[in-house]
Amino acid sequence: MIYVVYTIHVIVCIFLILVVLLQQGKGADLSVFGGGSTQTAFGARSAATLLHKLTVASFVLFILTTMSIAFLQGGAKKASVMGKLLEEEAKQESAPSAPAAPLPAEAPPQGGGQAPAGDAAVPPPGGGEAAPAEAPPPQ
Repeated sequence: MIYVVYTIHVIVCIFLILVVLLQQGKGADLSVFGGGSTQTAFGARSAATLLHKLTVASFVLFILTTMSIAFLQGGAKKASVMGKLLEEEAKQESAPSAPAAPLPAEAPPQGGGQAPAGDAAVPPPGGGEAAPAEAPPPQ
């Protein structure tokens, strides 16, 4: 059923485009090159009335087919991307999480060398004296 409505919709769209393009503009009779001859192509006044009626009829068909496609597609969906994201976050927060394992105590650094530059006041683990921190090079 939806494919029939799609087909009718495409035909109505093409017809509406053609009818609008066939209509005469407001300033067409003021043209320097043959302004008066353009009115005789479809007749003086009856063509404007016929083209106007065809335009209105094709516009009404266009609106009806558009509304039918929207209705047949299922109407408005109540789900949104942000709604799904909020639901997932709520599920994650409500799910019981495993207790975090306690952090192991920090082991002293291995090796009896020099302490890092930021720890100049802390003696190395070997009990020896710390070497003075080097100053950064001047810039």
